[in-house]
Amino acid sequence: MKKTFMREFMSITKALADKTRVRILMALRGGELCVCQVTELMGMAPSTVSKHLAILFQAGLVRSRKADRWVYYRLPDKKAPAPVRGALTWSSKAIERDPQIITDTQQIKKILKTDLSEICKRQCKK
Repeated sequence: MKKTFMREFMSITKALADKTRVRILMALRGGELCVCQVTELMGMAPSTVSKHLAILFQAGLVRSRKADRWVYYRLPDKKAPAPVRGALTWSSKAIERDPQIITDTQQIKKILKTDLSEICKRQCKK
């Protein structure tokens, strides 16, 4: 079934209507992140983060790839549909100065310095 413009719009707005999903999108502005890294940032159960990532994926707001045992997410490239590009640009500009987003950006820098295997081990213990 082909997505209609209304369905695409509703999917995007649903994805943007949650603080956690917006935080995830803003964290991905700096580049690709593993699910474990996103989970570490959010401080939530991996299953909860995966659900949020699935909603973002369905809306076309993120892309994914699997490498070995890890799944990585990133923002779509310039070939993404115009509504997706517009939503990402608007969201980023509207929220980039929010204290939570600034804190998340600093936290992501620390997370990226940590060995991915160590982060995943911590996530498995939760």
